[in-house]
Amino acid sequence: MNITGIGQDSHRIIDNNKKELVIAGVKFDEQFSMDANSDGDVVLHSITNAISSITTVNILGKIADEMCKKGITDSKEYLKEALSYLGDIKINHVAISIEAKRPKFSPKIEEMRNSIANLLNIDKKNIGITATTGEGLTECGKGNGIFATTIISCSKSEEENNEKM
Repeated sequence: MNITGIGQDSHRIIDNNKKELVIAGVKFDEQFSMDANSDGDVVLHSITNAISSITTVNILGKIADEMCKKGITDSKEYLKEALSYLGDIKINHVAISIEAKRPKFSPKIEEMRNSIANLLNIDKKNIGITATTGEGLTECGKGNGIFATTIISCSKSEEENNEKM
């Protein structure tokens, strides 16, 4: 059985902030970061939301809020929490689209793919990342934020699916 999930996230950019900019688990050397209680990693948040659309367990809500209260602000931990609800569902492919004017993503795409592959325990060839400015039509395209959308395709064996019916 094939299963598809979709998730998105966006955060406003804060200029000259003391927090590091982290996207897809990768640190960017920029003079700005994201306006968020967590590290504001929009890519990992969009992946987490895509998984939540499959498991129906909303991580980026009450669960992440409780984790933040305990000082857990690394988005990798939210993603790990989401993955714990997948059970026997296997992630096959991840497609990510980012809209932002800044930072420049092209130099970091391979590092981002490696980071995501390690977090999801899948081959990086099954992770696609595209980035666009969207011709500056949105606030993210104008440089005021970063927006990410993720689609994940997963599978669950028919045998396992039939056993639960």
